Amino acid sequence: MIDICPAAPHHIEALVALDSVAQHAPERAAQIQAWVQAGTCHVLLVDGRAAAYGVLHHQFFNCGFIEMLMVGPGYRRQGLARQLIEHLRARCARPKLFTSTNRSNTAMHALLLQAGFQRSGYIDNLDEGDPEWVFFCRVSGG
Repeated sequence: MIDICPAAPHHIEALVALDSVAQHAPERAAQIQAWVQAGTCHVLLVDGRAAAYGVLHHQFFNCGFIEMLMVGPGYRRQGLARQLIEHLRARCARPKLFTSTNRSNTAMHALLLQAGFQRSGYIDNLDEGDPEWVFFCRVSGG
């Protein structure tokens, strides 16, 4: 059974454990805790276990922005990221929703295009040699 809900403090340890970056970057673990405390983090549970999380805020030029989307390694390629994107889109309180990913993350590019996003530009100099592509979609409920 799949459930998506706002992440709570008791989810933090499981979110850190499933996050492939947090395993070797303590600042990511601290960021996860901050997102949970801010109420911007949503956790996707499969049979009660944290399998993925996403972060939605509305501070990107007063638009919605999916800052993070992470699916645990054992849960990838099962459609969970798409479900999480749809959940976050439904909760976007603005008519425009943005997200971004590195040029090298072709799987995320494909997922976003399938989910109805379109490319909206790119940002150089965040990750050396790997520009950040920005994606956009309109939100009907925003």
